[in-house]
Amino acid sequence: MAFDGITTAGIAAQLREALVGGGISRIIQPEKDELLITIKNRKTQYLLLMSANASLPLIYLTDTKKEAPMTAPNFCMLLRKHIQGGQITAVTQPSLERIIELEILHRDELGDLKTKKLIIELMGKYSNIIFTDDEDQIIDSIKRVPSSVSSVREVLPGRTYFIPETQAKADPLAADDASFRRIMSVAPGDVVKALYNSFTGLSPAAAEEFLYEAEAEGRCGFAELPENEQAALTEVFLTHMRQIREGLFTPNIVSLEDDPVEFGVIACKMYDHPPYVRRVYASASEMITAYYGAKERSTRIRQKSADLRHIVSTALDRTNKKFQLQEKQMQSTEKRDKYRIYGEMINAFGYSAPEGSTELKCTNYYTDEPITVPLDPSISPSENAQKYFARYNKLKRTAEALTEQIEETRNDRDQLAACLTAIDLAENESDLSDIRRELSDFGFIQKKGPVKKGARREAKSSPYMYRSSDGFTMLVGKNNYQNEELSFKIADGNDWWFHAKGAPGSHVIVKTGGREMTDRAYEEAGALAAYYSSERKAPKVEIDYTLRRNLRKKNGGKPGFVIYHTNYSLMAKPDLTGLTRVD
Repeated sequence: MAFDGITTAGIAAQLREALVGGGISRIIQPEKDELLITIKNRKTQYLLLMSANASLPLIYLTDTKKEAPMTAPNFCMLLRKHIQGGQITAVTQPSLERIIELEILHRDELGDLKTKKLIIELMGKYSNIIFTDDEDQIIDSIKRVPSSVSSVREVLPGRTYFIPETQAKADPLAADDASFRRIMSVAPGDVVKALYNSFTGLSPAAAEEFLYEAEAEGRCGFAELPENEQAALTEVFLTHMRQIREGLFTPNIVSLEDDPVEFGVIACKMYDHPPYVRRVYASASEMITAYYGAKERSTRIRQKSADLRHIVSTALDRTNKKFQLQEKQMQSTEKRDKYRIYGEMINAFGYSAPEGSTELKCTNYYTDEPITVPLDPSISPSENAQKYFARYNKLKRTAEALTEQIEETRNDRDQLAACLTAIDLAENESDLSDIRRELSDFGFIQKKGPVKKGARREAKSSPYMYRSSDGFTMLVGKNNYQNEELSFKIADGNDWWFHAKGAPGSHVIVKTGGREMTDRAYEEAGALAAYYSSERKAPKVEIDYTLRRNLRKKNGGKPGFVIYHTNYSLMAKPDLTGLTRVD
């Protein structure tokens, strides 16, 4: 639900519980618009990250340490002078604004106790970290805002701090049944717009969630809703505001195909249906760390895989064209048997053809049907036969060579298609490293030179591991090399093997440990094989499965490609419901 006022309230509640009473032991400014403050409280050390980055303003508790610059910026030095060694006495959030204030008690140069405020405003491009005294006079800020930049509010040393104008929005935490109905009844626009335009701190996503929980119509104004829907929406809104006042939050992230799409400190119930997956976290900071960490990883992997994807796609297009050309050439060799029969018919009946004949009419002794054999009148019948046999032998040799080439090209095509699917499934750089190594080993990309002594080798990735709802361990190969290893080195003969039929994808191995497979385990293993395949977005996928001992590897076959003649089939939905990822 973005970093709206509700999410800010969730963070403020966590900071209040963890930091109030704690002492500030270290302050660094790793980036020009970012602070990392170390706070010790109740024998625990906390790292508080505050970022006024215009594109990603954040405040949360983190476990990630950062390096301080060689020379501390002026703002950082100012904070060290005034509040390092001070005690956090309060963490507050004005109304439901995207603002958090830390009140800090410290001793000045004369040893007198003084109170200062460190204020972070999470307002997009207007985000800032502002340091004030107890009378709201600005001492300094991480971003100075002169009148030439903003005529509404200067943020400069000596100016009085005040909260930016909120366009006369109402405080949602102070609303009751009557005031909510009164405000919403006169608010312009549909219900969703009326909610986030009328009350401070609400994002469009939060408004959508309230509407969903109330099961109310969103395409009309509040006054146009039936009375039961007005009452339901009012109750949902007031219930959430009461929970926010009481500090009752449900930090959660909604993901689609492992990519995070939404987060919030109230339950995102409107996503409680496939293909979305919603996960609840212990704290708002843990949620934010997971969300932006996953976003960053997803973006980074897409960027790093772009070149590799281009290489594989180009090679696959080239291989498909090569395959089509070879098949076309193979079609032209299909008439080779006709030339052999012509030669045999001339040898058998050529004596009956008059000299200078342009054709030989006889009966094909293979089919007992009449046949007409074209002749070259300038040469003898035996020479005509030799000519046809020569054509036959040439086309035969071509067909034999093409059969091997087509098989090799088909294998290359299938391998590249599997690599492309593996790139889609890659979650980290080590996954891409395995794919790159395979492409290099098989000549699709140029091999790098020998690894220099002391150089760090690229990490090798591991298969995914899942636990089924019945307690079976299920292993999923991420690429062709892992599929090969899973099926022929890790799996036992009595383990079960699953794979999407006729589609590139992962081998799924179910470790039975001597147990009898349950129907649910078969369904969940099939769902895994469907999910980790090129058919992931299909509503249903046909899955082949068999005991591991029925698998064979073709001599000279590509890694991860198997043959089997005894198998079963099932239709599976690409869904991970009931399965637990074990990292």
